[in-house]
Amino acid sequence: MLKEIIQAARGQIKSTLVLKNGRVINVFSGEIEEADVAIYRDTIVGIGKGYAGEEETDLKYLYLSPGFIDGHVHIESSMVEVPQFARAVVPLGTTSVIADPHEIANIFGYEGIRYMMEASKYNPLNVFFMLSSCVPASPLETAGSELRAFDLFPFLREKWVLGLAEVMNYPSVLNAEPDVLDKIKIVPDKRVDGHAPALSGRDLNGYIAAGVQSDHECTTVEEAREKLARGMFVMIREGSGTRNLLDLLPLIKPENERRCFFCTDDRHPNDILGEGHINFMVKSAIHAGLSPITAIRLATLNAAEYFGLHKLGAIGPGRTADLVLFDNFSDLTIRRVYKNGRLVARDGVPVYDLASRPPATLRSSVNIKWLEGDEFIIPSRGRRCRVIGIVPDQIVTNSLVMEPTVHDGQVVSDISRDLLRLYVVERHRASGRIGKGLVHGFQLKHGALATSISHDSHNIIAIGVSDNDVIKAVTTINKMGGGIALVNDGRVIESLELPIAGLMSDKPLEEVSSRTRSLVAACRTLGVTLADPIMTLSFMALSVIPQLKLTDRGLVDVQSFTHVDLFID
Repeated sequence: MLKEIIQAARGQIKSTLVLKNGRVINVFSGEIEEADVAIYRDTIVGIGKGYAGEEETDLKYLYLSPGFIDGHVHIESSMVEVPQFARAVVPLGTTSVIADPHEIANIFGYEGIRYMMEASKYNPLNVFFMLSSCVPASPLETAGSELRAFDLFPFLREKWVLGLAEVMNYPSVLNAEPDVLDKIKIVPDKRVDGHAPALSGRDLNGYIAAGVQSDHECTTVEEAREKLARGMFVMIREGSGTRNLLDLLPLIKPENERRCFFCTDDRHPNDILGEGHINFMVKSAIHAGLSPITAIRLATLNAAEYFGLHKLGAIGPGRTADLVLFDNFSDLTIRRVYKNGRLVARDGVPVYDLASRPPATLRSSVNIKWLEGDEFIIPSRGRRCRVIGIVPDQIVTNSLVMEPTVHDGQVVSDISRDLLRLYVVERHRASGRIGKGLVHGFQLKHGALATSISHDSHNIIAIGVSDNDVIKAVTTINKMGGGIALVNDGRVIESLELPIAGLMSDKPLEEVSSRTRSLVAACRTLGVTLADPIMTLSFMALSVIPQLKLTDRGLVDVQSFTHVDLFID
């Protein structure tokens, strides 16, 4: 085929497809060229005029961009399987993603990663993988599995594996703990992604010196600038619960923009369907004043070059024919998407058939100890408590000190002060462990909300006003085999089944999105005004993101990376 590619590039034989009269966005030169694009099978062979094709299409001066690349994503956060995720994001222009199967790996380990790889086949979406480095995320919680370096090593033979995913247990890196260093050592010639919120100074130097090359946790320009100056690549993130794009755009300068690129990290189905995916980031960046070609470059070439994907990220001879066509930079309405030279979406609608595949055969993942009814009592043991303070639209939290409200010797939720009880129920090994804490800023006035999505070990996390509603929400998730449940006055008012690892549905994304919208709307009737209460709740257990979090083993002070007591005195 190489011979034919050269011949087609020279015009000696017909190309398979010629896209005529396009405005080609050249991410190499920063220019826009009015030209034809010639494609032979799955490869771009030429840009210019005079090419003849077996099929020719007049673009009538639509813009042509390289296919968009998501530099870091947990597909599980879309709450659907990979084929359904692809049908949602490909029509939005995303043709490649760099996936970290960290969520399902924390439940099923090797089996979970293998499942995601198999599910990624036969879709018009490149799914590359970074191997999950922190399973469990920390020793301060109970996960469903544990992956060491020798468990990950066999995956390195896979051509779709690009390196080691976010090394979020940065305290273990700084303390030179052998397990995490072994994982870095097995990928000497591949990328090692980082995850180090607010890390600075000598600790940052040590983290980078260990071999970590990127970070997607920057929330301020100052933090991102320091990491860039020390040699890191910065992934600018716009997820559902973590929206950093507009805050970080002032960082982008001609001197450093080649070391930045876009990612979504965790994006819920409602936001994918309502706002978009990487296309939303491109459009938002342009509206905020970033040069259109720079925005396109951050969504394409920069990620491709960082990960060594030399066939992707640009429109040029020898590159894979992954193309996005749109009419203008203001609306950025995606008109057509080509994957490997084949039309796969038109005007936001996929135009390909789903490949037939057997249903998932993963085992059940929810296994909790029988609840007697008194497990959620919090006896009062002092006048002051540590309280998790929610920061809207962020996964970082504040560490507050507040007086608990006590009734008959027990700590109770106090809706007048927005002080609610929070629980994490271990769901992998039926240990009976339940972490207990308090949270401020969730605004729930009645009932209880629980979910089997709780980063990163994905135990069941529940927040509520009354014990009975909390118990009902937790037992409902147990009966469903995983999912989300909203309860009020002992009645389940909304729920969503997530039978695949307690993380994903086997239904189409549109149906999952509709159900999650209903859940959020029902939360509103109970007083919650957070943009995404489900995702906010799910991150209250993330023991590697400052400042205070709750796991099944208790409260975690992330700064000291230790468990701390709920009561101070």
